[in-house]
Amino acid sequence: MSSIAWIQQPGRGHQATGHWGSPHELRLPSDARGVLLAEGVFETVLVLDGRPRLLGAHLARWRQGAELLALEPPPELSMVRALIDEAIVRSGIRQGALRLNWCRGSGPRGLEPIEPQQAAASNLFWLQLSDCTPDFAPVSVIVSPTEVRHATSVLSRCKHFGYGSALIARRQAREAGAGDALLLSSTGELCCGSSSSLLVRIDNRWHTPPLASGCLPGIMRQQALQQALAQERPLSEGDLECCEAALLLNSLSCRPIHQKGRAHGPGRSDAWSSDDARVFWQGLLND
Repeated sequence: MSSIAWIQQPGRGHQATGHWGSPHELRLPSDARGVLLAEGVFETVLVLDGRPRLLGAHLARWRQGAELLALEPPPELSMVRALIDEAIVRSGIRQGALRLNWCRGSGPRGLEPIEPQQAAASNLFWLQLSDCTPDFAPVSVIVSPTEVRHATSVLSRCKHFGYGSALIARRQAREAGAGDALLLSSTGELCCGSSSSLLVRIDNRWHTPPLASGCLPGIMRQQALQQALAQERPLSEGDLECCEAALLLNSLSCRPIHQKGRAHGPGRSDAWSSDDARVFWQGLLND
């Protein structure tokens, strides 16, 4: 089986009462605000050797994101962990990507907030586990000419359902013959990739943009900071052009940037190989 999903029965609170099936078989209510208004948060967790990695950190960010969007707290570790274990057994997937979803369910049309009691009863939780191989291949990038991360927006601080800007940036990269796009902060500095944290090596030290830039508080980014392998620092496009190396990092990949710049006339930085990136990424997986 290439993927498996589970969806909770609406109105069951934090009870593990739901349905298993393939992702295309399970359905969400068509009036769910998570679907219509992207009013939801999610986490993508690496499953490696049959074990979810850094799950505690992911669930903590999940809960923080729900609070930022004024959602009820998502399910607790005990329920989530039991479902993950069952998903691994049912699917036989021992290396993959697990997505945990929590969103506002059915509600009235429009943008008005839902009453707390009604909102709690309609919340939706589902998960999906799919085969996935971690990616360490070098990547070329452009800097998106239109998409930015907003330094002051609450949405920049949580992993929410609204990925329209990232999709546009990735499409721009493909049209320019690149593999990904970097996004600037609304303050003008470099911020992140379309779905990954940015690390740049300057003077034999890894640097990553501060959260004040509007970059997502990435789990692997935080691991690098906690292990004193990187430090926060505002980064410019000039830093990217003259750096010793650069990486795009997330829970499922660590990709050296081998061509960087705008679509026309990218620079080069081949200092880090795929093997270097793999070793660095593996070192961040310590719970």
